[in-house]
Amino acid sequence: MAAVLSPHDDPDLERSAGVRPDAELFIVMNRGSGKNEKDEVRAAIAAELEGAGRAHRFLPVAAGGIVQACREAARLAKEHGGILVAAGGDGTINCAAQAALAQDCPLGVIAQGTFNLFARQHGLPLEAAEAARALLNAQPEPVQVGWVNQRAFLVNASVGLYPKLLADREIAKKKLGRRRWIAMLSALKSLMEWRVRLVLDAELDGRLTQLRTASVFVCNNPLQLQRLGVEEAVVAQLGQGRLAGLLVRGSSAWPKLRMLAAAALGRLAAEPEIESFSLRTLTVGARHAKRLKVATDGEVSWMQLPLRFTVAPRPLLLMLPPPEQRLPVQ
Repeated sequence: MAAVLSPHDDPDLERSAGVRPDAELFIVMNRGSGKNEKDEVRAAIAAELEGAGRAHRFLPVAAGGIVQACREAARLAKEHGGILVAAGGDGTINCAAQAALAQDCPLGVIAQGTFNLFARQHGLPLEAAEAARALLNAQPEPVQVGWVNQRAFLVNASVGLYPKLLADREIAKKKLGRRRWIAMLSALKSLMEWRVRLVLDAELDGRLTQLRTASVFVCNNPLQLQRLGVEEAVVAQLGQGRLAGLLVRGSSAWPKLRMLAAAALGRLAAEPEIESFSLRTLTVGARHAKRLKVATDGEVSWMQLPLRFTVAPRPLLLMLPPPEQRLPVQ
């Protein structure tokens, strides 16, 4: 689902100063996998909120219906002056963020994914009960959101190698199980087999150029860039209307392995096969293709060309506890 804003929306429109202390929480939890674990998470969240006397409801999610559930939760939050809460991994949080942007309602996050980079960046607890407790006295604060063809991304968006890697990983998980070592082996296999080199006509901050690359990676999360070891000057510019871009040049086996090792050790700044840069807008097209696979926060979909990466026209209203109650970014 794309969160489409009207051309008449004013991105500088004054936002509400806060939400009521008793604002109802409309919680969306995708229970498609790990049902028993999700039941435990739901019970922990409910116990925390019920103990505090906070009004809340869990919205039912039909099989494959996470997008519709997020839309309904956002509608209810807007209608009742409440808060949309996403309890889940990157895909669930991304769907909820898009619905929140479309309805201009606040979003609370109870992160239950693998890396949880968005939650970590904003100092949110990763344990379900603690995250629910943090929502009790949280207030909305504007945070920057990435935007590709009117689809939001909180952490990153990419074309080329990374969407292929994610798609192969999901196939491997369905066949062999959702273990981390399976995901790692699948990623390594995809990396070594990838031979495609994209030739893209691009406009980068108004300058026309041509990109020859195995992958274009656009990031909206400073923590991820720091973990990879991207140049500090690029990381420092992220935010306030700017994103970070990475181009992957290498296509033969040795450069791929070296690049993989550099990423694992947090030393991408020294890797010659990687080019990093700051950007406001990046538009890419291809002469012999009408669409490309695009990964947004780990979810892969086809998008029509040209692709335009930029910052969303309005920030996301993220529910955050007072600064002194936030965790260190790590």
